[in-house]
Amino acid sequence: MSLQQSAAVRCSAAFALGAGLQKAGKGKDWPPLAERGREFFVRTSAQLMDETGMTRDAVGDLVQRTASELAEGDTLSKTMPACLSMLDSSGL
Repeated sequence: MSLQQSAAVRCSAAFALGAGLQKAGKGKDWPPLAERGREFFVRTSAQLMDETGMTRDAVGDLVQRTASELAEGDTLSKTMPACLSMLDSSGL
């Protein structure tokens, strides 16, 4: 995977975790992530499958593994600023 693809996967996982936190009443420092984050994930997944030939399950497994890494310590909060910039740049 390219660096850009890896970053998009990482941010997809970050948005999923962030949306879950927001649903639980946390993560209020971030803009709402449920809708835009989900769309980012869908587009990233489709692009990754097209560009790499990965299956939907393989992409899902990769995002889950990445989310597990992000959930450790304060990794998510350190990752989110760059991901929010990526989300804004995506036009979503």
